[in-house]
Amino acid sequence: MDQTDRRILAILQEDATLPVADIGARVGLSPTPCWRRIQKLRASGVIEKTVALVDPRSLGLDLIVFIEVEARDHSSEWQERFLAGVARLPEVLEVVRMAGETDYWLRVAVRDMADFDRFYKELIAAGPLKNVTSKFAMERCKASTAYPVG
Repeated sequence: MDQTDRRILAILQEDATLPVADIGARVGLSPTPCWRRIQKLRASGVIEKTVALVDPRSLGLDLIVFIEVEARDHSSEWQERFLAGVARLPEVLEVVRMAGETDYWLRVAVRDMADFDRFYKELIAAGPLKNVTSKFAMERCKASTAYPVG
């Protein structure tokens, strides 16, 4: 991946709806070579997918919760059961396996505290857990899906 590919990625991460001709003009390429580069980035898996980012509040999802999970055990069977359980919960936006005291970190979007309580009961049914700690977001100060490509 060269610097032109990186510039294309920066542009696409900002606005993936731009016409290829506009992207090409910004990076100094005509449309066809620019389109080929984008297709190559898709084929190689650098560009995983193109999506619309939705404001959670517009869907009534006013409460963002960060949940730390400590596993009861660390067997592959437990991990498979837990990950399959959280995969079935649409409120879970992201699951990250961590190093340190916390085994998993979840980012969850729910309507309100009552909805979180319902979600929490489903989460703890996903597998025996040692500890679950929930932290509630008060304000989103910065949000980005763009990775630094420079």
